Amino acid sequence: MKFMKLGSKPDSFQNDENNIWYVASELATDIVINIGDAKFYLHKFPLLSKSARLQKLVASTNDGIGNGDEIEIHDIPGGPAAFEICAKFCYGMTVTLNAYNVVNARCAAEYLEMRETMEKGNLIYKIDVFLNSSIFRSWKDSIIVLQTTKSMMMLSEELKIVSHCIDAIASKVSIDVSKVDWSYTYNRKKLPEENNHHMLNGGIRSMTVPADWWVEDLAEVELDLYKRVLVNIKNKGLVHDEVIGEALKAFVSRRIPGFSKGVIPNGDMVKTRSIVDTVVWLLPNEKGSVSCSFLLKLLKMAILVDSGETGKTLLVKKISQQLEEASVQDLLIRAKEGEPTIYDVKTVQKIVEGFMVRDQDRNGDFEAEGNEIQEVRKPTGGILSEASKLMVAKLVDSYLAEVAKDPNLPLSMFMELAETVSGFSRPAHDGIYRAIDMYLKAHPGISKSERKKICRLMDCKKLSVEACMHAVQNERLPLRVVVQVLFFEQVRAAASSGSSTPDLPKPLKDLNSASHGSSRTTTTNTEEDWDAVASAEELRTLRGELASLRLERSGSHAKSPLADRGPVNKVKGLLATKRIFTKIWSNKGGGTAENSGSDSSGSLGSGNHPEEVKMASTPSRKGRHSVS
Repeated sequence: MKFMKLGSKPDSFQNDENNIWYVASELATDIVINIGDAKFYLHKFPLLSKSARLQKLVASTNDGIGNGDEIEIHDIPGGPAAFEICAKFCYGMTVTLNAYNVVNARCAAEYLEMRETMEKGNLIYKIDVFLNSSIFRSWKDSIIVLQTTKSMMMLSEELKIVSHCIDAIASKVSIDVSKVDWSYTYNRKKLPEENNHHMLNGGIRSMTVPADWWVEDLAEVELDLYKRVLVNIKNKGLVHDEVIGEALKAFVSRRIPGFSKGVIPNGDMVKTRSIVDTVVWLLPNEKGSVSCSFLLKLLKMAILVDSGETGKTLLVKKISQQLEEASVQDLLIRAKEGEPTIYDVKTVQKIVEGFMVRDQDRNGDFEAEGNEIQEVRKPTGGILSEASKLMVAKLVDSYLAEVAKDPNLPLSMFMELAETVSGFSRPAHDGIYRAIDMYLKAHPGISKSERKKICRLMDCKKLSVEACMHAVQNERLPLRVVVQVLFFEQVRAAASSGSSTPDLPKPLKDLNSASHGSSRTTTTNTEEDWDAVASAEELRTLRGELASLRLERSGSHAKSPLADRGPVNKVKGLLATKRIFTKIWSNKGGGTAENSGSDSSGSLGSGNHPEEVKMASTPSRKGRHSVS
């Protein structure tokens, strides 16, 4: 820390327990100066020779204004401590100025009018020299001085101390890191050089200085001053946005200790809201300058302290620009108190919609052709990569699986968010299946039609083997979904063994298309059976069938269960025994199979006509029961 010693005489100021100050001298004191609750018994000559204000005050007492030679001064900046420094300077006693007391001394000297017009080399001149030659050239001293201006901001502003400090700090931050050779604080992580004790070499830092070397020290500055410093740094344009982002993270961590956990320190809503709003306003424009995780935590805090809509909208926009970086835990934003749901799904919906808008922004470039300007459309379908879309789709699936556990989550809200990313191609639908299953488990009372709607969100052909095994045993799914899963697992078994895959029977094709949004026109009781949940007996039968298929696939050479007539007849027999399947499996006579090694009578690739399907007997619901 820089310091400056003034005067050469020994310090002879003394005080007693009653806060009475006096000078140990043979000469009797001839003036009393009251500053707050402190009394200073001093001599006129050394004081009046350097302070124009004291001259005026003494003159006013001699004219009968006041009580003799006793002066009242209650508004001097810095109070008794600052006046003591000025008084000692007047007596020529040794006094030490440093970063902690120089602002108080400078403001007190200004109040007492200790200028060059009174005496050459007066206190104001000496302090200004110290500030410009030492304090403003020192990194940490500049920050300390800036902090001390808070107690007397107006006068510090008038004296340009604040602006000079801010400019000095911003200039040091903007310097090339290779030229940084002064001490700084860096607590967030230890560098390899620091662990190896290679920090200093002859007093000069020899290690590679990190680009964000300054963020910890600056985080100590009060909010209003911090904002001004960071704006000055940004305006210079010499610091990368990523480093600005690191500075904001360090500041939030310092000022809101419970930020990562979403806790307001000391319950101070107003102060926390002010910090959050300021940090949001200071966020760099460049995408990726701060992590998506940090932005989401900032949004959670903004919602918690009820920040303005403008700030929250800006955060939502920024998050949507890098949503693929987020985690499910980051997206779990608690709903406001009084809301029926546990999590704020509407805000996440806005974020995902913002992500989708990026892909829809297909404004092309413009090229001149002759005298006309032609718009050149981008050849790609959008600006988002397939990898980003897949990551966001998986993220939404996992998020839905978490919020689906909320018993108060409306089906419409669940489906709206799921359908937002339904256009993104996913190699597997295990994630959305898990989310659907979680929702059905937490909402056992939803209707058959609602179960049918939610199951349309997934494609049974894209379920993994593990998901298929789970689905066939899942008593919460409609029966049509269970049968679809079983059939497509058979198709996959045939494909993996190299056998030709049979055509889907027309009713199953209809069933498959219905699961993706199309509705079937038939209104028979069989349709109700398909939409109902499977009974325990039906699930046991289908479960055993899938188990036998898995065993056959795991045998030598993994022969397909659809490759010969035996398993086909077994499946046909299984389904034919259930009256609810007669609509699909009756009237097989006209069909021909494409599977090698099987005859037409055992084929699953039936060529049923609509009339034949319509004539199929309508099964009864007797003997079945729904298991929710």
